[in-house]
Amino acid sequence: MSIIGKTVTVTMDRPLGTYHPRHPNIYYTVNYGYVAGIMAPDGAEQDAYVLGVDVPLETFTGKVIAIVHRFDDVEEKWIVCPPDVTFTKEEIAEQIRFQEQYFQTEIIM
Repeated sequence: MSIIGKTVTVTMDRPLGTYHPRHPNIYYTVNYGYVAGIMAPDGAEQDAYVLGVDVPLETFTGKVIAIVHRFDDVEEKWIVCPPDVTFTKEEIAEQIRFQEQYFQTEIIM
């Protein structure tokens, strides 16, 4: 069963406008958080980028439109956005480049 198209709630631990806690050179230009209760391969809850919202958030419920697969890491990131918003692979890549530039990735839609 694919997660793409499903509705999830993301809890932000790195809202838009904040810096990575261990890598201060990474500035979050989008909201970033986790989906509580869904465990990822790294043993932590599933990480997700929230696109299509331009203000810092605490939580957000939206649809998963893509998966960022990292070839050189054990985890994947979900791309979540409002139900009426869509992005191309290129638009997603541009918005998450601030962090994903450090990994070899593909975007699955």
